[in-house]
Amino acid sequence: MISFQEKIKNISQAKKFLCVGLDPRIEQLPIHFSKDPESFIKFCQEIISATAPYAGAFKPNMAYFECFGAKGLEILKTVIDFIPKEKLVILDAKRGDIGETSKAYARMAFEYFNADSITLSPYMGLDSLAPFFAYEQKGSFLLCLTSNPSAKDFELPELYLKVATKAQEWNQKNNIGLVVGATQTEQIAQIRSVFSSGAFLIPGVGAQGGDLKESILKGRGTQEQAIPLINASRSILFASKEKDFAAAAAKEAQKLAEQIA
Repeated sequence: MISFQEKIKNISQAKKFLCVGLDPRIEQLPIHFSKDPESFIKFCQEIISATAPYAGAFKPNMAYFECFGAKGLEILKTVIDFIPKEKLVILDAKRGDIGETSKAYARMAFEYFNADSITLSPYMGLDSLAPFFAYEQKGSFLLCLTSNPSAKDFELPELYLKVATKAQEWNQKNNIGLVVGATQTEQIAQIRSVFSSGAFLIPGVGAQGGDLKESILKGRGTQEQAIPLINASRSILFASKEKDFAAAAAKEAQKLAEQIA
């Protein structure tokens, strides 16, 4: 098994900072697919195969699978198992609860789905996160300053800095990263100055219109683990609704990877 830390190091060395978000939506599947969750398997597998040459990571979003219940979770497992083993798998679940509940969530993410990392809500504090950190070879991306407009309700003006400060304190095993939105470029450099030791997962570049260049320039750190992972989902997945959807996704992924480089 390749650890989270090793995969981050490999991404850093290969400079493959693109993360492809796997957010399949039945209503947006290419027109030749049947509109049922079983179609997610072939759709996601073709997207993964087409974009893998340009991506260092894949981020399946649990919501789009678990809304179909037990069948959806089986499909998610199939999709994750298909991702090449050398790629970083980030399970986008945004979990965070009291300790015993978090133990169960961690077991689900790291033992059942065998994801390399997971997104977490840190707002209940360390005891809600410690069960995830205990998997030292796995990673946790804490929501710090997200890309959505309502981030200002709680995360701004200062909560995000408290999260970054605590994350730096907790990151003793180099298995913690932060979610920082590309729409928040004014704060990215500030967060990096506080959290110098780990990766940033940066959503919001594609459909949300975040600033790619500023996100990279301000989000990369001096340490090997301190990389900016640029996530794009809709702009790649739904680049075409025709039978050429995989080729269109590859073209979009290549374009974005070249812009990142």
